[in-house]
Amino acid sequence: MPQRADVITELVNEIFAVNGGILAAGDALTAPVGLTAAQWQVVGFLEEGPSTAAELARKRGLRRQSVQETVNRLLENGMVVKLDNPADRRAPLLRLTPRARKALRELGPARVTWASELAPRIPRADLDTTLRVLRQLREALRP
Repeated sequence: MPQRADVITELVNEIFAVNGGILAAGDALTAPVGLTAAQWQVVGFLEEGPSTAAELARKRGLRRQSVQETVNRLLENGMVVKLDNPADRRAPLLRLTPRARKALRELGPARVTWASELAPRIPRADLDTTLRVLRQLREALRP
């Protein structure tokens, strides 16, 4: 019987594989509106209101440098703009543009369709357990 540490290792490997599948599906969903899955993650967080790249990275559990690269592409594509940050002049606030808001509105139905097609393939109790375990793992990994 595998040790708990071995099961954690297998779980992490599965999470990496699932993440790859989610990113590929996200790229397919977002391509028609001019985004990538990574950009969608950032834009989705900015829908809540302006934020810095560092705050976005913390919320998502990503490296700030990776988020900054994504932000730079979003700036180039006219999806976000920089605003002065009264709390820290060196860290501008990022805000969605009308173009980004339109992309999010257009993505809504495609996301619902994708999730609605995927959901019946996994029993509800398994989804609930998976969500609970992933939240526990996230908390256990918090520094």
